Amino acid sequence: MLKECLQHGYFRQETCPVCAQPGRFLMNDRELDHLGRVMTGVLRHFPEKYGLTIDEHGWISLPALVKAISSQHRGYHWLRAHHLVAIAQSDPKGRYEVRDDRIRATYGHTVEVALDLPTENIPDELYFPVTADEASIVLEVGLKPTDRRKVHLSRTAEDARAAGAVRTPEPVILTIDTKGARSEGIVIMQAGKTVFLADHVPPAYLRRHAGSATPAA
Repeated sequence: MLKECLQHGYFRQETCPVCAQPGRFLMNDRELDHLGRVMTGVLRHFPEKYGLTIDEHGWISLPALVKAISSQHRGYHWLRAHHLVAIAQSDPKGRYEVRDDRIRATYGHTVEVALDLPTENIPDELYFPVTADEASIVLEVGLKPTDRRKVHLSRTAEDARAAGAVRTPEPVILTIDTKGARSEGIVIMQAGKTVFLADHVPPAYLRRHAGSATPAA
């Protein structure tokens, strides 16, 4: 469920993690899950299905998004802008950004956007999961976007392994020398709490992570 503590903000559990007070109820788990999926879909993939337009940096008006969702899903007649803000600010992965009366997804886009995200304080190494069959090819040609507009890199090997487990039970983890890549002009942006974006990563900055087994020939 999603709740609000007037002192410490939004949270997704029974009581506020800071003061242990019950807080104000905003929505149940089913509503939270469904609205999160709708928001992600609109902000990343299909704004036109809701009669909306994303600007060049990925932003959509919060009031317009609220109106569009409540119009297409009559069960959300109660929806207000603060409900979407609550979903965004309590998201454990940091998938959204709210600024004034606008909201956007910070990564995962299939629509064309020019994200202006932070490029400072990037870790010297990041990680990326591939299948065993892909590993040798990627190490030879580098990382390029496939079904998304950007290459999505993970903060830790464990984060990359969790992301890769969606595609294969035992992903091979690659280490990205982001310090070296950035020194050569490769732009890397921080998009979420554990996700970083790049247009591409040349093979010179990739190596197999020490914890990844070498696939059988």
